[in-house]
Amino acid sequence: MADNTTPAIELRGLCKRYGSGDTAVDALKGVDMRIAPGEVVGLVGPSGSGKSTLLKCLGAVIDPTAGQMFLGGEAIFDGVWKVKDLRTLRRDRIGFVFQAPYLIPFLDVTDNVALLPMLAGKSNKEARRRALELLEALDVAHRAKSNPALLSGGEQQRVSIARALANNPPVILADEPTAPLDGERALAVVKILNDMAQQHQTAIIVVTHDEKIIPTFKRLYHIRDGKTYEESVGK
Repeated sequence: MADNTTPAIELRGLCKRYGSGDTAVDALKGVDMRIAPGEVVGLVGPSGSGKSTLLKCLGAVIDPTAGQMFLGGEAIFDGVWKVKDLRTLRRDRIGFVFQAPYLIPFLDVTDNVALLPMLAGKSNKEARRRALELLEALDVAHRAKSNPALLSGGEQQRVSIARALANNPPVILADEPTAPLDGERALAVVKILNDMAQQHQTAIIVVTHDEKIIPTFKRLYHIRDGKTYEESVGK
């Protein structure tokens, strides 16, 4: 990442301790990370290494114990949270893609994607226009009026990516997004994430154990014993 680029995500010495005293567990022990706009980075590590804790801190789901977190150069955490409304932060500035799509079963595909923009104050017409635009870009517009249960696993995951992009967040956190998919569909999802990152200048962190997709990343962060180690892997 070029030094003159303001990182979309930057972590400095991020720590997370669970418990206190003799029973305290340090899940994160000073994590440093920088990710540029438009960059897709892998985060790998064994179970219990701190991946989930790091993702939850980044997603403002749990409170770090110490350190700093920046989004687009703005400090959102510096020992304490610097933003008053974490729910609005999550809704407007961070998109989430999970291993399971978690689509709302009683809403059709378009409404699943349009829901977040509507909650952010967009009109129904504007939110649905945005949803259809993303579904078209992700090649699932033909499923716009379908019930999520009728979609294939790959189609459901593409809809979940559309939902994550619906509010144009600068950051997307993807937690094992290819785990339930076969090799061809897994690589297709990674290509979509890379295309969307470039098109929208979104920084994407992909937590994965999927050996099929690891070679596709230009940069990897390994997390071991609560610390991160950077590796360049792609061209």
